Amino acid sequence: MLIKMKRERSHTEDRYLAVWLATAAGLLNAMALGAFGFFPSHMSGNTSQLSSEVNNSDLRDLTFLGCLLLAFVAGAVTARLAVIAGLKHNMRTIFCQVLVAEGIALLCLSLFEIFFYSSGNNREVLVLLGFLMGVHNSTSTQLSNGRVRATHITGTLTDAGISFASVLSAMLRRDPSKNAHAQKKQLKTHLTTIFSFLGGGIVGLWLFRHAGFHAMAVLGAVLILLALTSMAMTLMRVRRVVPKRGIIAAGRTAK
Repeated sequence: MLIKMKRERSHTEDRYLAVWLATAAGLLNAMALGAFGFFPSHMSGNTSQLSSEVNNSDLRDLTFLGCLLLAFVAGAVTARLAVIAGLKHNMRTIFCQVLVAEGIALLCLSLFEIFFYSSGNNREVLVLLGFLMGVHNSTSTQLSNGRVRATHITGTLTDAGISFASVLSAMLRRDPSKNAHAQKKQLKTHLTTIFSFLGGGIVGLWLFRHAGFHAMAVLGAVLILLALTSMAMTLMRVRRVVPKRGIIAAGRTAK
């Protein structure tokens, strides 16, 4: 799920990816809303609000929104550079390593808020969360070849609408082609992303109301555990494959 071992991933793999990462994004987004009254990943809305603040000439809000947008982009750039470096050195677990780093950062940020919370730091914390959201979205997008965008629900809804229209058209024309079948699979993937994000948002707000920043810390720990588990499974798979290849090579040499 978190390992890119081939160019083409199956839709089943992408749906598992969507369940985990889109749910995590929905959880974090809702927790941020509960804590600060603001969504750190809604860049369309934040950009619109930025244009509003330009007209209102509120320099403080203008600076905050500009920093939030830049932080999201910086997170996406950071994740991409990390993946490029990892793939260059043939590191299969690079996406897992990025998620481990994200989880550690989220855990540390949550612990800071638990022990040193101050409303005066809210904007700085939101900017850091925006950076982590950029990392999160960039990672899921790269891993799935653009089919799963964990935080970008506006685009996912658009893609779901396009896929639904294609499936509906194929049904009306009674078209059994491979393209129609592929569109059905794509629609399922988009719907999985949307409902995972929605479910994460509902649960995230409830969790924050009952557990506060402790819930956010647990989310960071879960991301770390998920990534480490995927890394361990990959290493075990590689260890099983390597001896088999050695036996096959030895047999060919003997012949």
